[in-house]
Amino acid sequence: MNVPVQKRPDWLKVRAPSGPGYEDVRRVVESKRLHTVCQSANCPNIGECWRARTATFMILGGICTRNCRFCAVQHGQPEAADLDEPRRVAQAVAYLRLRHAVITSVTRDDLADGGASLFAETIRLIREYVPDCTVEVLVPDFRGDWAALDTVLDAGPEVLNHNVETVPRLYPQIRPQAKYEISLELLRRSRVRARTKSGLMVGVGETWEEIIQTMRDLRGVGCDVLTIGQYLAPSDKHAPIARFYTPEEFECLKRVGIEMGFAIVESGPLVRSSYHAADCVFE
Repeated sequence: MNVPVQKRPDWLKVRAPSGPGYEDVRRVVESKRLHTVCQSANCPNIGECWRARTATFMILGGICTRNCRFCAVQHGQPEAADLDEPRRVAQAVAYLRLRHAVITSVTRDDLADGGASLFAETIRLIREYVPDCTVEVLVPDFRGDWAALDTVLDAGPEVLNHNVETVPRLYPQIRPQAKYEISLELLRRSRVRARTKSGLMVGVGETWEEIIQTMRDLRGVGCDVLTIGQYLAPSDKHAPIARFYTPEEFECLKRVGIEMGFAIVESGPLVRSSYHAADCVFE
């Protein structure tokens, strides 16, 4: 079925990226040959975050082995993992004088441990280069390999983030290579070793009741922090936007989340999983 293209409402319009801070981050990312989810996922907050000299570094290359219908990151057959990448990320964190570093990755189902060892090495080197910097990792599901998850947790990140992304009914259409139950179990296992965090995008065809139930599921496994943002289709080849939620609806979801017991809920049209990430630690 063809879904008509919807005009973006005014509350989804953002300033073009610019400014000294933005250019500084761009230069260090390019000079260190790094990937950021800000660029690869077409994040609408890149201007705001980079102007503030913050970025979410994406390790394990720029090509994902999965093909989620919502994601702008390139998919296909990745190259071999770059074992020097963790050092360059740590150097960039030191150069930017970050107090909180966010590290994510493409999904690497081609690697035996899903890339967990490079997550751990990146955390270790950030600790070495910037001892006072806290670390948040936004990890894939590791296909339910809990030994791989333990490898990451053993490195001691302050925050373990894993996004469920959407409601379980829509997984076959939106995340066909993922399983909702594995994502919940990953968060449940992580909660005793790090502050846990997850994210939802809305506007892909879910109902309000499904959003609330997914929030309950996340609280049920002890998730501490939740981000909720508007889905924006990267292209006409991705899942279409079913509807735009209003700022008032996002505020309502935030109130519901706080009442459920989440410590922090970032909910808004432009919120993404790394938005105001330092608040998870410095609240």
